[in-house]
Amino acid sequence: MLEHKELLKKNNFESQLNKLCCKLKNKKILIYGAGLFLKSVKENYDLSSLNIIGISDKKYKIEQYNELDFDYKIVPYSKIKEIEFDCVLIATLNTFNIYQNLKKDFKNKKIIILPLMEKTFFELLKEAFFL
Repeated sequence: MLEHKELLKKNNFESQLNKLCCKLKNKKILIYGAGLFLKSVKENYDLSSLNIIGISDKKYKIEQYNELDFDYKIVPYSKIKEIEFDCVLIATLNTFNIYQNLKKDFKNKKIIILPLMEKTFFELLKEAFFL
């Protein structure tokens, strides 16, 4: 978890978070990704300025719908289309494939899809081509 904390610091996450809060003001946000990266973010930063209405992840089962994880309502991926939201924040380190899948699944909706932590162009290229 220390490596996540260091990565967040290295990428000036606090500044990124402030920009996200301004950009997404009054937007209903769904977090995608409920792993160690999000845990590190939650332990070290205040996300309360974001209007987070729920959290989704492939690990959640339908029986967990509306239970809490990370203090957010769980929305299993199969139920995402049943709720209203404006934005998905991808809370994982590897965002490329998740972004592609979300874009495909919501191609007919005007939903903003963003990484919780921005990466450099070179980092995205490495991720996309597994370098």
